[in-house]
Amino acid sequence: MAYLDKIYTPQIKKIHSGKVRESFRINDKTRMIVVSDRISSFDSVLNNLIPNKGAVLNGITNYWFEKTRNIVDNHFIRMIDPNISLVKEAKPICVEMIVRGYLTGSMWRGYQKGKRVFSGIEVPDGLSQNTRFEKPIITPTTKEEHDREITPEDIVKEDWTTKEIYQKMEKISLKLFKVGTKELSEKGIILVDTKYEFGLCDEEVILIDEMHTPDSSRFWDKSAYDKHPLKVDSIDKEYVRQWLLNNKKGGVVPNVLPEDVIAEASKRYINIYEKIVEKEFEVNEEDVRIRIYKHLLKEGLIKDGFVSIIMGSHADLEHCKKIKAHLDKYDIYTDMRVVSAHKNGERIPEIAEIYNNSLEPGCVIAVAGRSNGLGGALAANLAIPVINCPPFKDKIDMMVNINSSLLMPSNTPAMTVIDVSSAALAALRSLNIRRLKDVFIKEIEDIKESLIKADEEIRNN
Repeated sequence: MAYLDKIYTPQIKKIHSGKVRESFRINDKTRMIVVSDRISSFDSVLNNLIPNKGAVLNGITNYWFEKTRNIVDNHFIRMIDPNISLVKEAKPICVEMIVRGYLTGSMWRGYQKGKRVFSGIEVPDGLSQNTRFEKPIITPTTKEEHDREITPEDIVKEDWTTKEIYQKMEKISLKLFKVGTKELSEKGIILVDTKYEFGLCDEEVILIDEMHTPDSSRFWDKSAYDKHPLKVDSIDKEYVRQWLLNNKKGGVVPNVLPEDVIAEASKRYINIYEKIVEKEFEVNEEDVRIRIYKHLLKEGLIKDGFVSIIMGSHADLEHCKKIKAHLDKYDIYTDMRVVSAHKNGERIPEIAEIYNNSLEPGCVIAVAGRSNGLGGALAANLAIPVINCPPFKDKIDMMVNINSSLLMPSNTPAMTVIDVSSAALAALRSLNIRRLKDVFIKEIEDIKESLIKADEEIRNN
């Protein structure tokens, strides 16, 4: 798979899923940002992925973050994968600072209809499309389900942030836009407009999210603009927006892009990356999920596999603790949950989405005894091994209720292992991890060697 939608792992808690980015909690001070290949337009996510888009956005953003720390600190710590960065935890300020250098895009469309005031800023009559403003202007919007224009005064009145913080954001945004305009101009690119997002870290205003990317900015080729200001082609996401506008049906923009538009969009993203960063974009043909798994493992953010112990009732906890004690010897991640097949089985699809798509290999041990519908329900929904290890009270309980674990419907391949240590080992071996294989091979050799020694001692005596 050469493109990325979402990543799944039970080992890191997902805290937010945006239109393009996924956020995961690492600890109180650090989160992990995954930049997907999803593309959004007109407040909705399209049903297509643009190959390499996430890596382009991540690379360009981190390039600018490093270059502008002298103006304002940002949340970037380091990039651990082309699509993933570790960042400092910050409290977002839910206002987007839109800086505009030219009259174009949605602002021009509003201007054509007679609108002259944008976020409290009055624009004079008589301007033409793509006209450059004498000075860049800021038209802030709120970050809500549907973003809306807002004046600086209303930002304070509605308590989005304080007047002091807003003024800092405004001052920093203009400085960033000036730096971006100058550097990009030297590379033959016009920074037409862009957005900046800020947060608070230790009560200080810092830059977050993305910076001067094809998603957050509008770029024009400078030479093309100089020749034909009204016909200049955007070298950013505007290409996709225009295709959507030109292909509306019944006044509704489509949510699916044709293959040729996807290919062209991917090409444009890579081209703008190479122009800005001034180095060749490395296209990695390795499956993105495998690559990310390796990088998260290398960073120590995940273990190489997981075993989930799912119990039907909290009363099964002590039995589960015994299984976990055996698993803990092998440095594997253990996920423990309480799910009743009969009482809250609606949670199983939620669990299945994570486990079936997890980056790392996994296995489930189902702990339920009498009327064990849990193991069957899990096995019917999961694409990973499921092992029943029922918590029988005594041999009579086992004889009466064992069939509820042994007899599964067709296409529900739940295995049953009674002994807790054997259930743990069966789960671990099902992961098929090279590190664990080597451990098990050594354990098997040790057992054989101990039997040979015992045999020799008996015979010698």
